Order: sequence, then structure tokens, then C-alpha cells
Amino acid sequence: MTASNERTVLLALVLTACFMVAEVVGGVLSGSLALIADAGHMLTDAVALALAWAGFYFGKRAASASKTFGYLRLEVLAGFVNAVTLLLLVAWIAWEAVGRLLAPSPVLAGPMFVVAVIGLAVNIGVFLILRRADTAHVNIQGAMLHVLGDLLGSVAAIIAAVAIYFTGWTPIDPILSVLILLLILRSAWKLLNNSLHILLEGTPPHIDIEVMRRHLMESVEGVSGIDHVHVWSITSGVPSATLEASIAPGADARAVTRAIKHELATRFGIGHSTVEIVWGDEASCALDAKPASTGRHQH
Repeated sequence: MTASNERTVLLALVLTACFMVAEVVGGVLSGSLALIADAGHMLTDAVALALAWAGFYFGKRAASASKTFGYLRLEVLAGFVNAVTLLLLVAWIAWEAVGRLLAPSPVLAGPMFVVAVIGLAVNIGVFLILRRADTAHVNIQGAMLHVLGDLLGSVAAIIAAVAIYFTGWTPIDPILSVLILLLILRSAWKLLNNSLHILLEGTPPHIDIEVMRRHLMESVEGVSGIDHVHVWSITSGVPSATLEASIAPGADARAVTRAIKHELATRFGIGHSTVEIVWGDEASCALDAKPASTGRHQH
């Protein structure tokens, strides 16, 4: 199914990127800022699709001695760079919108309407293409939500074109472009926040460290303490963890380690974990010797 997802997302990406360029050209020729803003929102779609495709493509590459996690984090780096780019685009379009509200410029409603209608058709087509993929996959779901948002941008551009054609009131173009900007800003800010959180190795949102610690101590027999827990993500949806487990005298260290790893995988979705066993006396010495703040352990 991964290969099918990759091909489907790549097709949707090509269609979206090609029309995004056409929409920029149409916006410049017609003088419509709403079309250019909608092209910016299609850029967020292209970014979402590109990240989904990168997740499938680079996820197949094997890890190596120099890149022990492979190329999974490229997806996050691309997301961060694109989020910053989108925020700069938002600032530029907002500046242009204010200028056009203060000094309205002519807009060719006919070409604007044609390009906006084609854009609506492309977005519907991309949405139908994505529905053929594995819609339960988080990357596919995210891409579909982006495309649904862009449908609103195309509808806004169509409304602006019709209003300008029948009333000649051109300020509606920059006004609607600002509404489209809000869609871009929401997507870009979410992408920036998520990618930066991963790059800073923050705890995945669905994991509560204290809940995890209590669960392991209550559910794994032989565990007397869980300390120095670190949970982070290599890329979106790929969490990892390290922790120290203090075990009771006579407990089977191998059995405890297996049980902890099983609980982390099944209860918290952490497939990659490193568990360090600390015996009772060692735990006391370690707590006395370690400073108040410690970094992640290397194993």
C-alpha cells in the first residue's frame, strides 16, 4: 500500500504544482491579488503533498552507519523551510492588499473567473485522487484537509471575479485575498510549530511523560522506579524514547526490559526505545552523582 500511496500523492503533487504556476501567471495577467493569494494557498497544498510523498519515499531508504535513522528528518527540515517561506508570502500579499485597498487597480474579471474555475476543478480532481489512497494514513489525511481548504480559496476567487464583472467594485479582490491569507497563515503556522517542535526534540503531543511513568511502574512487574525519561520524534509519527528502569531485587532484568518495550510499543506507539536497567544500589549512587539536569543518554 505504501508504493500505491507514493504514486497517488506524487500525481496529486504534480497536478497541484503545475496549476499553482498557472494561477500565478493568471493572477499577474488579470491583476487579481486573490488569484495570487489562492496560488499561495495551493503552495501550502503542494508542501503538504510533498511532505507526504517525502515520508513515503525517504522512509524506504535504509539507515547507515553515518545516518542511523536514515533520511526521515529531511521531511521535517523541508516543512520548517516551507513554513518560513509561506509566512514571508503572507506578509507580502498582506502588504499588496493594503496598497490596493488604498489605491484600487483594474482587474480583468473574465480571465480571473476562468482561472479560478479551472483551479476549483483541479482541486476537486486532486481530492478525488487522494481518496483512492490509504485515507487512514496521517499524511494522506493532512493532504486532503489542505486541498479542502484550497477549495474555499478557489470559490472566493470565483466570487470576486463575478462581483467585479457585474459591479466593477475591485476592492473585493484584495479583501478576499486577505481572507485566503488567513487559510495560508493557519496552515503555515501549524506547519512551523510542528516542525520546530520536532527539530527541538519536544515530546510528541499524544504522550504524557508522567502518565507513561506511572503506567510502566504499575503494569510491569519488578519495576521499582522509572527515571530520566526522554521521548522525542525522529520525524512526524515516528517517536523514540530512552529511560532508566530501577528494578527490585531478584527481578529478571531481561524480562523487565522486554515488558517495558512491549508496553511502550503497544500502549504509547513507541517502536524504538532504549531501556537502561539500574539496580537498587546503582540507582541510589546514580541519583547522588548526577547533576539536577541531565541530557539524553547515548547507547
